[in-house]
Amino acid sequence: MSPATRTLHESIDRAIRRSGIPYLHPEGPTLQLDLLGSERMKVWQEGKASFLFDGEGCWSELPQVYARYGVETTRKLLSEVRRLENARGAILTDCGMQACALLFDILLKPGTHALLMRQVYNKTRKYCEFLASRLRSEVTIVDDGDLEAREAEVRPETVMIFAETYTNPLTRAVDPERLGSLVAQRRQERSPGLRLVLDDTIASPWGSARPLLDWPGVDFVVASGTKSLAGQDRDLWGYVASNRCDSLNELMDLQAMRGGILDWRRAEAILEGLSKARENFERRSQTASRVARFLASHPRVSEAHHPSLPSHPDRAVIHRHYKLFGSLLSFRLKDADEEQARHFSDVLATSIVPRYALSFDGLTTKLNHHRTVSEYFTPVAELERAGIDRLVRVGIGLEEADDIIACLNWALWHHESVSAEEVAGWQAARALDLGIYEARGGA
Repeated sequence: MSPATRTLHESIDRAIRRSGIPYLHPEGPTLQLDLLGSERMKVWQEGKASFLFDGEGCWSELPQVYARYGVETTRKLLSEVRRLENARGAILTDCGMQACALLFDILLKPGTHALLMRQVYNKTRKYCEFLASRLRSEVTIVDDGDLEAREAEVRPETVMIFAETYTNPLTRAVDPERLGSLVAQRRQERSPGLRLVLDDTIASPWGSARPLLDWPGVDFVVASGTKSLAGQDRDLWGYVASNRCDSLNELMDLQAMRGGILDWRRAEAILEGLSKARENFERRSQTASRVARFLASHPRVSEAHHPSLPSHPDRAVIHRHYKLFGSLLSFRLKDADEEQARHFSDVLATSIVPRYALSFDGLTTKLNHHRTVSEYFTPVAELERAGIDRLVRVGIGLEEADDIIACLNWALWHHESVSAEEVAGWQAARALDLGIYEARGGA
């Protein structure tokens, strides 16, 4: 061999001897492995077939052969997800919305029916409606907390009920025991294909009093791991967890064709931070409870929404089924319209501690005006009917509660004395100081 060829292969072999994993790069993990020959691939194929036909276990757990089916690092993360959700199997995805979309793709068939709660994430609802229109299926939206409406809307052709443990932005709480019981009963009576999917993104696996899959009738848990399980605003990922391994294998087969796989670099970073994630989530939840109490008692706030508040409409359900309240809260200013709520959010952002951003469960506290960020093209009348108009949304970070409260209190008392022109001037000066956005071009 030439020196270049010899150097390449000897360096790869040295790396394999160090790690014990036959990666094809001298400096770390690769998308595929040196299988040494066909025998390992044959064993892998037969293992996949066994999972698919027997319905016992999920082939996402098979050893790595190529990254389209998973890698060694994602298998470690899979084990953590299964442990957290007390699930027989799980599938990892590159984002939470991908987890929902893949699951909808295997559950909805032509002529079927899906039942969604009104406050589910709008992209979740939109994708389900888009898919149903292509399949000539139907989607019904019912109000969160309206248990009678959920029961009345279940039909023989209903294949899915989708709900969130805590909703965004009003933080309504689902009753997994009652909803699971309804699904189990309807499956026996008239809807054999009915499946219950719970999105646990906001409450998190740590927030429920017991694993959701332990409740009879609960079939799938989906989540955006980007939020509490990553918790640093750096790594986008999601998952589906279930005890229905036959469905997970069907989902895995679709994912292998279509994509949406979590890559090893993100999985490695997520695993590295997972040991601190629960502690940080508990801290954010405790701080959010303090902030919510402050807002609920403030004379310039007409209403506040957080699962910790005694006034919460689902207080009895929360007391029975949840032990942490999450970091997300929302509120309305007294006598403020939509534009005034937007202006307040902009003024609050000038205090810098709450940063104006879209998501939650990161290091910093984030705020936004709900309509501008999530419902910009939704008619105001529709927002009012859904009860999600004029809302300011806050995702609590790791700052001290007193500092967040001080910023909120200042903005609540002084936002009306700050003009839109002054806000725009602050934004321009801040951008110039940081060297970002439009200031970058003139710097």
